[in-house]
Amino acid sequence: MRSTPRCLRIAPQQADGSRRKPTNITEALSILRSRNAGREPFNIVLACGFTPLHLKTLVQAYLQRALPDRDVELNTGLFGSLAETIADAALQRPHAVLVAFEWADLDPRLGYREAQAWGHKVSTSVVDVCREGLDRLVRSLEAVPATTKVAISTPTLSLPPVFNVPGWSSGVHELALEELVAAFAVRVSRMTNCAVVNQRWLAQHSPQTARHDAEADLRFGFPYSVSHASALADGLSRLAAPRAAKKGLITDLDDTLWHGLVGETGPEGISWDLASNQQLHGLYQSLLQALADAGVLLAIASKNDREVVDQALQRSDLRVAPTAIFPLEVHWQPKSASVARILDLWNISADAVVFVDDSPLELAEVSAAHPGIECIQFPQRDNTAGVKLLSYLRDLFARGEVSYEDSIRLDSIRSAAALRDDRAEGADQESLLAGLEATVEIDFRAGSSDRRAFELVNKTNQFNLNGRRFQEADWAATLGQAGAWLAVVSYKDKFGALGKIAVMQGRALQSGLYIDTWVMSCRAFSRRIEYAVLAELFRRYAPSEVVLDVAVTAKNGPLRTFVKSLTGTEPQGTCVTARERFDAACPTLYHRVILTGEAQDG
Repeated sequence: MRSTPRCLRIAPQQADGSRRKPTNITEALSILRSRNAGREPFNIVLACGFTPLHLKTLVQAYLQRALPDRDVELNTGLFGSLAETIADAALQRPHAVLVAFEWADLDPRLGYREAQAWGHKVSTSVVDVCREGLDRLVRSLEAVPATTKVAISTPTLSLPPVFNVPGWSSGVHELALEELVAAFAVRVSRMTNCAVVNQRWLAQHSPQTARHDAEADLRFGFPYSVSHASALADGLSRLAAPRAAKKGLITDLDDTLWHGLVGETGPEGISWDLASNQQLHGLYQSLLQALADAGVLLAIASKNDREVVDQALQRSDLRVAPTAIFPLEVHWQPKSASVARILDLWNISADAVVFVDDSPLELAEVSAAHPGIECIQFPQRDNTAGVKLLSYLRDLFARGEVSYEDSIRLDSIRSAAALRDDRAEGADQESLLAGLEATVEIDFRAGSSDRRAFELVNKTNQFNLNGRRFQEADWAATLGQAGAWLAVVSYKDKFGALGKIAVMQGRALQSGLYIDTWVMSCRAFSRRIEYAVLAELFRRYAPSEVVLDVAVTAKNGPLRTFVKSLTGTEPQGTCVTARERFDAACPTLYHRVILTGEAQDG
């Protein structure tokens, strides 16, 4: 019998997945003092109607911790001028605007510093004033450029005793205020650049009774305790500088995906439902299916008999579709070797993957073999820990919107595997590529609003010209330079569509054609797409040479190999390839090239 395991996480980050927390002002100041001067600035505006005091310091510290390669600069508006501060920010075009407002910012009667009249005679008026104040906020937020992230915190403090109802009763006017704020939150959340701090998440990190500092409020105009200001700063910074979502999850089977040992009990002896008191495993399956539907890659690494597992995966009551899982590494070899093969097939790095298993020994072995992978023990007999794990996994993989490329990611992985298998069987390379029936579509009309292009630039590592990352405001500014152009590349062949798989950005000037950013998804490797796109640039702009801004990174070996094939030297810094050199190095291309908006094919 296995002993009851406790939930274990082996990872290079905190157990709750958060950034290291500056929980007090001293630590926050230490973070700010230790930052490196001269880095590219990250400009934010903190808009609040109260004196920002500690909130300003904590927000800046959280963002500096989240963005170590940037110099976080924070500005605030004038005391009591919330909407005006947001309006000014719309003109400044910062990278992010952080908005924190309380009830008193909507109507001074809902605070303690300026309250002059409470009770039933003003109750209706208070609601009306708050409605008008929220409408003004919406109008000011609508003026903020779409490329500027906006993080918003709705009121977090309890209302003062304004209304003539006891504290344990929900009065109609208080409920009306809550309804107005909820409607406001829905309205602004529908704006593409706005996100609202989840009040339930905030409650988990800052109890309601510990939020208000009456002394600081009445004396200095700062209403928060330091602990609450820290929690709120954490939430706002997560929205302003979101971390990259994980891409893949590798799961064990026995006592993880289901309860029981399938090799001992058989496919009918395992369980994952409420009737068998194993609902936690069923919930885990449901979450995996939801992740797969959002484009997360799922795989299995299990020490088991493959035939028995195949039978178990065909059970009609399984909550995750077997077709959503690829590949299946089911055998008796070490799990670290299974994980290595899965990572190779997915062609993604270990730090983008989570491994879930019920065995601490297996977790330790995988963690040692694959530094950077996050290993999590499934708490099979601890429902409380298990429910927390479900939310934690959701947070690791959450990406908000599901794109077309997300929806076809697994199919593209399978098609790449099929192509690899054909090569492994000794198929002639030229015949194989000629028979792909490949189409490359290049869109030169795309702009900064193309979310997939922006995402590719910021998450692609291996085929990446220089590893440069952008905030949305920076990306928009780059595309607004003189002579700037952007090309977004889509691909499909007889194995299926890969969607948008490459982005090139540069400048067409009299002095030449410059490529400043170039990324391509690893799913598109080995199909000569990079040659086809560069050939189209030579045709479109007719330059005598192309200048590439190359920087060596820890992961962009494939890009450097490609550039070396064009220049003949190890790439670093400014690399130049002449048209003649490219023509000589370019292999035979079999793609049908379509230019979006043009009738001509190449």
